[in-house]
Amino acid sequence: MNVLLVSTNRNILPMPVMPIGACIVAHAAERSGHTVHLLDLMFTKDATAALDSAVTGFQPDVVGLSVRNIDNNDMRNTVFFLDSLRNIVDAIRTRTRAPILLGGAALGVMPEEILRLADVSGCVIGDGETIIPSLLDRISRGGDFHDIPGVAYIENSTYHRNPSPALGFSSACPAPDYHRWLNTASYRSHMATVPIQTKTGCQFQCVYCTYPGIEGSMYRLKEPGSVADAVARLAATGLRDIEFVDSVFNAPLDHAMNVCAALAGVRHHARLQCLELNPLSFDDSLVTAMERAGFVGMGITLESASDPVLRGLKKGFTAREVHHAAEVVRRHRIPCAWIFLLGGPGETEETVKETLRFAGKQIRPQDVAFFNTGIRIYPGTELESIARSQGVLSRAPEDMLSPVFYVSPEVDTHWMERELKKSMNRHMNFLNMDSLSLSFLPTIHRTAYRLGLRLPLWRHTRIIRRCLRLTGMDV
Repeated sequence: MNVLLVSTNRNILPMPVMPIGACIVAHAAERSGHTVHLLDLMFTKDATAALDSAVTGFQPDVVGLSVRNIDNNDMRNTVFFLDSLRNIVDAIRTRTRAPILLGGAALGVMPEEILRLADVSGCVIGDGETIIPSLLDRISRGGDFHDIPGVAYIENSTYHRNPSPALGFSSACPAPDYHRWLNTASYRSHMATVPIQTKTGCQFQCVYCTYPGIEGSMYRLKEPGSVADAVARLAATGLRDIEFVDSVFNAPLDHAMNVCAALAGVRHHARLQCLELNPLSFDDSLVTAMERAGFVGMGITLESASDPVLRGLKKGFTAREVHHAAEVVRRHRIPCAWIFLLGGPGETEETVKETLRFAGKQIRPQDVAFFNTGIRIYPGTELESIARSQGVLSRAPEDMLSPVFYVSPEVDTHWMERELKKSMNRHMNFLNMDSLSLSFLPTIHRTAYRLGLRLPLWRHTRIIRRCLRLTGMDV
């Protein structure tokens, strides 16, 4: 069959993200004997015209739409990405009667609501590279595909979801041929990194997290040697800025150490990053192994530096581990991004001040601290239950596709944002969500690329903020 895959994500802020899932699925479909065309809408000026051209010229038998995010998770400047999804479906339907299927991370979060919004034939939930071959085989033979494991659909207004297949997992690390499927030159000119995973699944129990629905709660580890080989293959094609996008890179710790050892054993010539480190398993031996492996940037996801909030979020670590992580970072040279989420359960004025004091005193000036305020509430998470019990949330679960956010009732949102702004004025290495939604960020990225600056670009935060202030911008 002719299989048209469309990566629908067009959000370039703070920088464009390569659609790893769509590329992996494209490879799996082609390997199953189908002719595949992947249309990436990231840099298209006219999405409708691009869709029209692709459908008319390719004449697909099946169309798959990859949907990455529901919204931008920004409470102050919320952007709902799915407004364009129905338009995309309508544009395709004007040119073909082929079945339209959805897939991607967003479908692991709110599949029923998105299916009802888009009004398509069904969706894939889980590992697309495992499910898609069976699904396409069934469609090619003219059979009904509603019994395929990992498929969800709506029939007679009733939502149905089949359990995901238990078999078919591969321990080999996937490294799709991004050059074949994407305009890699455009991604590189926007300082985008190349995504890769060393595992799927997450065993942490953070109250707001959607990963159990997207990847499951059990780890499925990629063989460390295959990770190193994948990195070397990507770097050999010129894609040297590679980012590990695991939910948590250093859990389990022994797997992360083995991956680093395998990377250190090959001459991959890549510049590696990972922005999802947990302070619970973070020590000098890990950072030393990362240095030897070729890491040039790392990020630690704390959310808070205060015990009441860490307990409320069920992060699984305490403020003691937070301060220990800062001590470890200071003994090494890898630039570090610290990620905070203000307003969680248990947040008060005192806990906000405690977190800001930690960031001001313990984070190196050459590193960056990123703060978000308010937490996106998704149906089925523990945060939804907390919000309802506190009277913060009254909206019905089926109405939560439109973004709704949680802020602890024990702290005033405006006060919290003012305190954060004061800290940002004192510390040029602090950023908030406003900083990551500036319309001229793509220009900064393209300028940095032309100047030959290397990633991670956030290590230049102090310089960039000061230069922008000299031009009169309060950034």
